[in-house]
Amino acid sequence: MIESIQQFDLELFLKIHRGLSNGFFDWLMPLMRNRYFWSPLYAFIVIFCIKQYRKQGYYIIGMLLFTFAAGDTISAKIIKPLVARVRPCNDFNLTNYIIHRVPCGSGLSFPSAHATNHFAIAVFLIGIFYSRWKPILPIGIFWAFIISFAQVYVGVHYPVDVTAGAILGTLIGFICSRMFKKLQPDF
Repeated sequence: MIESIQQFDLELFLKIHRGLSNGFFDWLMPLMRNRYFWSPLYAFIVIFCIKQYRKQGYYIIGMLLFTFAAGDTISAKIIKPLVARVRPCNDFNLTNYIIHRVPCGSGLSFPSAHATNHFAIAVFLIGIFYSRWKPILPIGIFWAFIISFAQVYVGVHYPVDVTAGAILGTLIGFICSRMFKKLQPDF
């Protein structure tokens, strides 16, 4: 069973990483996974929360940082060392198949911390703001998805890595948004 999942994962990885290869994606996908590219969005979230919600805005930002820290710690510090899966771009068996679009890094692959963190942030924000602004649901999910997809496209994660990260991040974001609602019941 595990071998068949790994084989499917490898085949899907190659279909995305090599099969979807084109100049536009080669330009776009490295940007989508770059934290500096999203800095204006992060700054907007902070400024918006503080200006719009004042004291509660600081609580939102604090809980958002906690959500990010929880996702990053659980994925990168706890699960990755336990699983110890090598990134596809560092797998010697895939040397001839990898297109180096970004530096690979020396970190491990499972689960994707990018996917975990961004799904956690997106789901947390959805949980907080959905009742006030319904478009946050598709926008937040698409945002986290495109960052996760980019991880596979550039060759630093397998599809199962980002899927597991998305599931983990969704769970963390949901729990943290519920915690926030319990701590701030009038929000």
